Amino acid sequence: MPADDRASGSRAADSTKMGNGKAAAHDTAAAGRQAAARESAAGSTAARREGGTAAGAGLVVTGAGKVYASRHRGEPPVTALRDVSLTVAPGAAVGLVGASGSGKSTLARLITGLDRPSTGLITFGGLRVDRLRRGALREFRKHVQMVFQDPYAALNPLHTVGYTLARPVANYLGLGGSQLTERVRDLLATVGLTPAGQFEDKLPHQLSGGQRQRVVIAHALASEPQLIVADEPVSMLDVSLRAGVLRLLNQLRRDHRVGLLYITHDLLSARLVTDDLLVLNAGRVVERGPTRQVLRQPADPYTRRLLAALPNPFADSHPAAAHPFAAGSHPVPARPAALRPAGPSPAAAPLPQSSPASPDGGPA
Repeated sequence: MPADDRASGSRAADSTKMGNGKAAAHDTAAAGRQAAARESAAGSTAARREGGTAAGAGLVVTGAGKVYASRHRGEPPVTALRDVSLTVAPGAAVGLVGASGSGKSTLARLITGLDRPSTGLITFGGLRVDRLRRGALREFRKHVQMVFQDPYAALNPLHTVGYTLARPVANYLGLGGSQLTERVRDLLATVGLTPAGQFEDKLPHQLSGGQRQRVVIAHALASEPQLIVADEPVSMLDVSLRAGVLRLLNQLRRDHRVGLLYITHDLLSARLVTDDLLVLNAGRVVERGPTRQVLRQPADPYTRRLLAALPNPFADSHPAAAHPFAAGSHPVPARPAALRPAGPSPAAAPLPQSSPASPDGGPA
């Protein structure tokens, strides 16, 4: 055979091998995508089969503990949680209070599946949260969402409000086109950012702090969850904006029957939004009960210290109001007579009404 023919045949063979290789790689990638889709579907099916649907189900934490290995050789492990148990029924609001480092955020990570407990069980709708994988975990996160503490860090500064809310709607609910746009506008209306058209195209830096936190809450609501874990949702906001966000959380709980786990170190805000209260100290629950009972009649010394640390500008001049939650007292003590102006009180000027585009009093 001439040399030219042999070279041509060799190139043809190499080309055929390369074509076969590309085809095989394409088939392998396609098979991988199909397998992932089947696994995701199987996970969702398993979630529905094991616990019905997560909708309408409550959260049950039983004896949860978390131990972290030390980063340095020779040091003992760090125990972040010890034997914590709680239940959040649909539409209920449970508060978890404690000082920084008491284990509140660690428990939130365990409940949302971001971390796994070292001991104990966490179930939602009959499902073991620590055993969920891939598709089943995705289905679980559709029903359990988290509101983070810092609205400035929780939002991507390069994404508009509309895009931020559209992604979970498309990913979890499968909506698109006009349905997607309508759902995004409904979310904005739900959290009080109206008219929605004025907010869809804004970037985070164009919103006030309260408006940003409302967008974060709307993002959590986008997948139509049954439980919201709110980790210090108002601690980064100005005092004048906190009441609006707390009222919103209460309204969502009533109107949408969304369960709420409210994590905070602020006993005043916990009193406004929760039905039951757990006090966490050094990873342990030291006191629990109805919120008003725990605040008015604290049994544990740690709870009493937390209450004593509350700022009270009238404690020195008005000793009877030293404990604002004491039975028979008003949450906000009356101003002592020495601080009242002499003579009749002048008529108070009416407060200016907030514009519809700025429900938190910040810039539109």
